[in-house]
Amino acid sequence: MAGKPLNASAMAAAVAAAKGDALLEALLTELSRSYSHLKMDQVQAPYYIEYRVNDVDDYSAEAAFGALVQSQRVHVRILRVVVRIGDYKQDSYFSQGIGETNILPLDNDPIALRHQIWTATDEAYKSAGEAFAEKQAALKQFSADPSAVDDFAKEPEVIALEPVATLKVDQKEWKKTLEDVTELYKQYPDVQSSTASARFTGVNEYFVNSEGTVTRDGRATYSVQFNSAAQAADGMRVTRNPAWMVARAEELPSHDALMSDAKKTLETVVALRNAPIVEEEYRGPVLFAPDAADDIVASLIGQNVVGRKPQLGKPNRTTGSFASSYKTRVLPNFLSVVDDPTLKEFQGKSTAGSYDVDSEGVKAQRVMVIDNGTLTNYLVGRQPIRDFTASNGHGRAAPGVFPAPGVGVLVVKTSEAQSPAALRQRALQIVADQGLPYAYRVDTLGPGNTPRLLYRVYAKDGHEELVRGAVFSELDVRAMRSDLIAAGDDPLVSNRSGGAPTTIISPSLLFGELEVKRADTSKDKLPEYPAPPLVASTRERQDKGSD
Repeated sequence: MAGKPLNASAMAAAVAAAKGDALLEALLTELSRSYSHLKMDQVQAPYYIEYRVNDVDDYSAEAAFGALVQSQRVHVRILRVVVRIGDYKQDSYFSQGIGETNILPLDNDPIALRHQIWTATDEAYKSAGEAFAEKQAALKQFSADPSAVDDFAKEPEVIALEPVATLKVDQKEWKKTLEDVTELYKQYPDVQSSTASARFTGVNEYFVNSEGTVTRDGRATYSVQFNSAAQAADGMRVTRNPAWMVARAEELPSHDALMSDAKKTLETVVALRNAPIVEEEYRGPVLFAPDAADDIVASLIGQNVVGRKPQLGKPNRTTGSFASSYKTRVLPNFLSVVDDPTLKEFQGKSTAGSYDVDSEGVKAQRVMVIDNGTLTNYLVGRQPIRDFTASNGHGRAAPGVFPAPGVGVLVVKTSEAQSPAALRQRALQIVADQGLPYAYRVDTLGPGNTPRLLYRVYAKDGHEELVRGAVFSELDVRAMRSDLIAAGDDPLVSNRSGGAPTTIISPSLLFGELEVKRADTSKDKLPEYPAPPLVASTRERQDKGSD
């Protein structure tokens, strides 16, 4: 026997529950065999083994200028195997010892499945042996730290087998919708590009480990994006990329709703093309609508409240901008932030970042990360950090990728909620008191928190003017702590892809003082000759008719 026996009662219950699921049965059978027989000369037997399989059903389609570019449906099973040698205090999860990834057969042939699992397990064990030796050598460079945290957190077994999820998609209807949406460019001759894409993904995640945890969790995400771009007369490119992502297919916009939203997007692209450039350096109030506020929260809070173990030998608790902020104020005291992956919906909208069990086999937990402005917790997985020796159910991973602590459903709460109209009026009062002609309001942001839709709101009469070519030079965690003065009563659900799905929910945010200045970006040359005509020539129509 290689190490302590598997939890016999838990495994017996899991095997019974797995009856009829060939993939789960193969994983459990091979887990028991591997744990019993894995042992090389001069290499310790494993103290822990885990298998995670993502059974992925993925449909994607894209259209451009009214024509379908691609459409495909892919079914794949991705296996990730982790073998750990050593013990919970110090183990082999280092360098090349972080696991092996393999593709499993789609048919449920138990022998084929078990052979692929066996191959990946054998490779993971060999890599773990090499990594453990490398890690022990590296640790000799540092003096022993008696307060050092363990490499791996002990967690109770979980048995949770949810029904298998299926993907709902009308491929024919969505091809037609994408074509229709992108054909709208013909009504806007100043628009240079018009594309739309849909990606619908169903994932059934299987997880088993030698501690006795056995889970099967199914979920689906449905994403649609519309992209359009143009160039101003001075060569500056302007873009809009609205996106919709939901966890329930019925929440996607209808054909007519998507057509209406696309028209509004194209109209704003044309308006941006003709909008004045931000030339001055402005310092004053800036109001972020919920869509833009969600982006700020994701980048400045979401990325910094995760507890990542620092590099070997580093004394830090974690990494990121909040690494040394534990139990200190990081936001105004009227704001709190909670991450609650058990929250399946918010105000009737589905949350794609929700889950029951994380990618390390730990039950999802609600965690208050910022309480009345003070950082009180980090989101952690099974890799402990100082003061956080156990997982709080936030080990997240995309298919085939090793888990890392991450956001589930991150919600910003305020004890002093104000209406959007009240926030706007407060911003105008500030500029009036300071003798400024206008404040700024942001509807949407692009990469790097660069404003896409930015408006000047004039103090004299309240009218708004769309502008382009601006950046915020001081929008950072310090500004979140010191310059954020109010929040709205209008929280917006923003589901996001990229790795494991996440959800950010924030209301409008008003900063009392931010710097807005012209972006230091180069301008592209304008096209040397006109675009093709929007109506086919007589010859082209004749050629098409003769096909």
